[in-house]
Amino acid sequence: MSALTTTPPVDVQPPAPQEKKPQSVQKIRRHSRPGVGRVSTHVILIFGVIVFAFPFYWLVVMATSSTSDMFSFPPRLIPGDQFFANFAKVLEGSDFWHSFFNSVWLTIVVSGTQLFLAALAGYVFAKRKFPGRNRLFAALLITLVLPTGVSLVPNYEIYSQLGWLNTFWPLIIPTAVTAFGVFWMRQSASAAIPDEVIDAAGIDGAGFFRTFWSIGLPSMRPALVGLGIFQVMWTWNDYLWPLLVLGDPSQFTLPIAIQQLNGNYGSVDYSVVMAGTLVATIPLIALFLFLRRTILENVAGGAVKG
Repeated sequence: MSALTTTPPVDVQPPAPQEKKPQSVQKIRRHSRPGVGRVSTHVILIFGVIVFAFPFYWLVVMATSSTSDMFSFPPRLIPGDQFFANFAKVLEGSDFWHSFFNSVWLTIVVSGTQLFLAALAGYVFAKRKFPGRNRLFAALLITLVLPTGVSLVPNYEIYSQLGWLNTFWPLIIPTAVTAFGVFWMRQSASAAIPDEVIDAAGIDGAGFFRTFWSIGLPSMRPALVGLGIFQVMWTWNDYLWPLLVLGDPSQFTLPIAIQQLNGNYGSVDYSVVMAGTLVATIPLIALFLFLRRTILENVAGGAVKG
């Protein structure tokens, strides 16, 4: 007879909850709280934004205030309601819209010509091999270090001898292609266009210009946008050279027309001048807002590539 032995039930105890390590809690708290470095970074960035944005905000305040408000103490820091009155004086004191039209078409022509010729020259320097290429490019780079004022008098004499003063040719020809534009596009073509693609296009029977138009230009599109932004700003804001070569008021660009407002009102009426300046900056702001994503992507890409 076998005796059945019963084993007493085992008292299964649920596993004791594991206590969280104090280090994990500290890590969570550390990530949930803004660090001193992050706060300092935001403080510096906010300070930088205020420093760079305040001149434009002050321009808005001056353009929307009367001259007496501008010189009051304490100074007025809130935009007023005098903008339309000030801008009406701008229209009375200058041929503003005609100058605006001159600046628009001149900027389009100069920027379009500069982009095409700079892209073509940059593509040649980057992807075509010919004797003396490196020396010619080095000589081109030397012109970048020359001060702008050095070339003013020689250029003025050249265009005076050609009989081009009081025409738009001195504003178009010197900026049709620049050393900076060629350098910019040459760097872009070197990085963005593989040699294998150009060789494949040549095997398929594409000529030089067809390869440049169908492969080179699309590959350099981000650099074209960046250079276009710079060229538009330089042409739109150029004041000294147009003042030297343009003598007919019907040819004045916007910077010269705004400068002429000083003489029409005797003493400087800053609120009127600022109203004209504010309207003159609107196209540049609209262009930046329209292309801001491409500009920021180019800046970020350039920072990553070093």
